[in-house]
Amino acid sequence: MTYSAEMALVLLLAIPLVAAALIPLARKSPNIREGISLIAAFALLANVINLVRSVSAGARPELHLGTFAGKFDITFVLEPLGAIFAAIASSLWILNTLFAIGYMRGNKEKNQTRFFAFVAVAIAGAMGIAASGNLITLFVFYEFLTLSTFPLVTHKGDAKARRGGTIYALILMGTSLGLLLPAIIGVQVFAGTTNFAVGGVFPEGTSTLVVSILLFLFAFGIGKAALMPVHPWLPNAMVAPTPVSALLHAVAVVKAGVFSMLKVVVYTFGPALAAGSSMSTILSWIAAISIVVASIIALRQDNLKARLAYSTVSQLSYVTLGAMLAAPMAIVGGALQIIMHAWGKITLFMCAGAIYTIAHRTEISKLNGLGRTMPWVFGAFLIGALSIIGAPPMGGSWPKFFLMAGALDSGKGILLAALIVSSVLNVVYLVPIAIRGFMRPPDDPEKDAHIAEERKHHRWVIIPPVLTALGAFILFFFAGDMVEFIKPILPSGAL
Repeated sequence: MTYSAEMALVLLLAIPLVAAALIPLARKSPNIREGISLIAAFALLANVINLVRSVSAGARPELHLGTFAGKFDITFVLEPLGAIFAAIASSLWILNTLFAIGYMRGNKEKNQTRFFAFVAVAIAGAMGIAASGNLITLFVFYEFLTLSTFPLVTHKGDAKARRGGTIYALILMGTSLGLLLPAIIGVQVFAGTTNFAVGGVFPEGTSTLVVSILLFLFAFGIGKAALMPVHPWLPNAMVAPTPVSALLHAVAVVKAGVFSMLKVVVYTFGPALAAGSSMSTILSWIAAISIVVASIIALRQDNLKARLAYSTVSQLSYVTLGAMLAAPMAIVGGALQIIMHAWGKITLFMCAGAIYTIAHRTEISKLNGLGRTMPWVFGAFLIGALSIIGAPPMGGSWPKFFLMAGALDSGKGILLAALIVSSVLNVVYLVPIAIRGFMRPPDDPEKDAHIAEERKHHRWVIIPPVLTALGAFILFFFAGDMVEFIKPILPSGAL
């Protein structure tokens, strides 16, 4: 069988799923097991790069996977937004795998084979969401992703893990079945299709009340976007090992949520219809409030992973805000935020995991002077933090620029206040962590001297965050190319 665009779409699922099947067979040989994960990750990235090139040239690779109930199709159609999500997930799978090898071995975690297998399954779910050609396909893989990540959240198997996993599953399954599925049915009833199309699928004259109700159902039915108040699953998922947190918060789950939200606004409602709904204004304010409130909560957390979790709630709402503003600049800002946040936030989580693996510390108040013995880790953390803050020349500065311009274009300039306040709070709750590590004297110099020796045995929890921090910096210089790639998702001449 020759390699074609259709075959490349098949491989989006086949590569990670084959890896997931092979990994358990190598459970007695960790090197082979993890080699399978890495080979699959590199193969998937190579496949995605070919698809991205095809999409960039104007093609829209399509594959029909099947039909059920006589009329509902499971179809893949890769467009620019989906290609971006696929590229993020496949590239960061490589680095997250390298980090996971160092973390899982360094902490002597149990059930490592199961962990690597379910990570591969979760990546397959993310690929399915990225390539979804209609709402039905999106929903199928959205649920698939929830189910495949549940064993990762509950990995440790203790009472805290079970409780965190229960909250995770109840909120995500409850919102998707109770709100997202009715929204999809509503689109089928009022638009006559669940397919995605540039500019939206609703006929002219569709009731504004119908549009408002459906927007509300999507906004809270896509629970993975963690819009308040359906966000508690996210901090509760922090019971998982740090490589899972990195996967959830940067690569797969949360990005699947905000990607789905943006895709629904662009391809189901269309920016013009969404912007004309009073519900989009209400949801814009809810997103703005989520941005600020989650930042305030993050500021109060002493546990490093908990602080990063609430930071993620805040940062995800940037994408929802961009979607609800629905101005072209805001939509581009939301798409850029998906990219830039992924690289910045996975850096921060990996640094948290490196600190735990090498120094066995989880509380920010106990990091004094640790940057002197772990300079690469704390340096990477500072770069990742600056990107999340939006400081040039870091990649994270571009989404805020476009979102601010989009707020002005949409006539909702007052929402600039949320972005500005959030940036200030980002500085307050992220930068002092690096300052504490580099500038304050160590609490226990003798213990820190031992840590300096210990880090030599844990290079694979240090190298990946350094690489992702470098990525967060380099991406700043390619924003123009990304904007050009994103432009086709908007109606002609919209930007």
